[in-house]
Amino acid sequence: MKDFSRRQFIGRTALATVPIILLPGITGCSSPSGDNPIVETLYGKLKGYRENGVNIFKGIPYAGDVSGKNRFQKATPVEPWAGVRDALQLGNPSIQDPSQTYGLNEPEPAENCLFLNIWTPANDGKKRPVMVYNHGGGFQTGSGGAVTADGANLARMYDVVVVETNHRLGLLGFLYLDQLGGEEYRGSGNRGVQDIAVALKWVNENIEEFGGDSQNVMIFGESGGGMKTSCLYAMPEAAPYFNKASIESGPGVEIIEAEDAAQTTIELLNHFNISKSDWKKLLDIPAEKLLEASAKLPRKPSGRSGGFYGIGNSGVGGFGAVKDGVVLPNHPFEPTAPDISKDKPLLTGWNEDEYIFFAMVGGDSGVFTISEDELKSRLEKDFGTDAELIRKTYHEAYPDKTPGEIFIAIRSIMMMGLGSITIAERKTKQGGAPAYLYNFGYKSNMKIPGTEFEAGTMHALDIPFKFYNVEGGMAGTKEDRFEASKNFTSLWTNFARNGKPSAEGQPDWPAFNLQDRSLMRIDAQCSVINDRYKTVREMWLSIQK
Repeated sequence: MKDFSRRQFIGRTALATVPIILLPGITGCSSPSGDNPIVETLYGKLKGYRENGVNIFKGIPYAGDVSGKNRFQKATPVEPWAGVRDALQLGNPSIQDPSQTYGLNEPEPAENCLFLNIWTPANDGKKRPVMVYNHGGGFQTGSGGAVTADGANLARMYDVVVVETNHRLGLLGFLYLDQLGGEEYRGSGNRGVQDIAVALKWVNENIEEFGGDSQNVMIFGESGGGMKTSCLYAMPEAAPYFNKASIESGPGVEIIEAEDAAQTTIELLNHFNISKSDWKKLLDIPAEKLLEASAKLPRKPSGRSGGFYGIGNSGVGGFGAVKDGVVLPNHPFEPTAPDISKDKPLLTGWNEDEYIFFAMVGGDSGVFTISEDELKSRLEKDFGTDAELIRKTYHEAYPDKTPGEIFIAIRSIMMMGLGSITIAERKTKQGGAPAYLYNFGYKSNMKIPGTEFEAGTMHALDIPFKFYNVEGGMAGTKEDRFEASKNFTSLWTNFARNGKPSAEGQPDWPAFNLQDRSLMRIDAQCSVINDRYKTVREMWLSIQK
């Protein structure tokens, strides 16, 4: 278990998770080499391919060169091209360890990475809902080509258009140079999320040629993609280009403070023995060397946040979105929900057993079988004098859970749950468009490698379920996984269509309010639960005070 990597896990499971779903009356073409739809965008013609009832366009450039002298600058518009450009293969992901991208036949990571992929039932002028997905991987890794998030089944089954982007990550996407580079580099600490805003503008200008409705766009994302979606929800530059959002297992309540980001930049310059006045030497360093350096920077938590929810690469030494007063004037949901998106409906929530994933990839397999004494020791290490209150509260709330399950429950709600609840509360207090709170609860029977412990509803399990890619792999082998996935995809696509999540045969999902505090538990049979975490939520609030 110690040497088990995230890549090994994804590699074993992902390729089995993309089934071909053919509905009655729909027939598909056999391969990308068959029917080749051609579409004309504002920048030139694109050739895609039709496969099993879906037109697919991959590796579409949505912005210009961001390498060399353009490094750390805002992306420029894509240069128009003559003739017909192939859109048959995924584009390059952002610079990162190649083991952290999960697409079929995906090119190597590269500095020029501003590409997007589109799945549509037809390029027929019909105005379908558009679902723009932001991939996970924190602010450091991933791509819009991962097979578990393949958009073909959503497009085919629900008559929607799915878009996924690659964008700058890590140091290349989030190095804060505002205090060194002047006007030309203002906003440099948020280039990665700004790239997504540029892609949303491209979608606004071109998606009707792909059968989508430019005036009905949903943005959504899981884990790091949830944090990016939180940022977009609060970003003036993105505001005109989407109508609703879903933040999934990645509540970006707060982001990095500018002074912490500035100190990280100094640490980087010190690593290369570059003075502040000579910072432009960073433009000449190969991107791969910058990637290596970013992993070696000392991490120093800022200690600014009084809450328990994570903010993603916070403090000094990490790279992520920055409260810079330019691209992101404020924290996304601190101290309030953003006024700029007051009238945009919002979904937010998390998976019940998030920490199982992090224990698996972090080599903490021992957590699954810890004793009560070991639970006490872990909690004392993490929480000091509050440990005993936390332990007792959880045992009273969940008397049937083992010590390991208690620790998983504590870590899961701390990592993703408290922030999700905070977002729902603050969105609701605005009195604008509704917020909907959820838990994903379907339990996968896939065994964690090297153990007899099942994956449950671990972090990232929602990805194949929300894209109806549950033929195998991490989704497990239980037959009811298809029902759970149908419910998930129905809820999300109906929300994309009309701002109200619903699924045939499932309970009505009430908007969150501060009295009932309703959430939807998503499973093969969904259920509405009022104030589900009342006991532990109130305990965490008492500790925060």
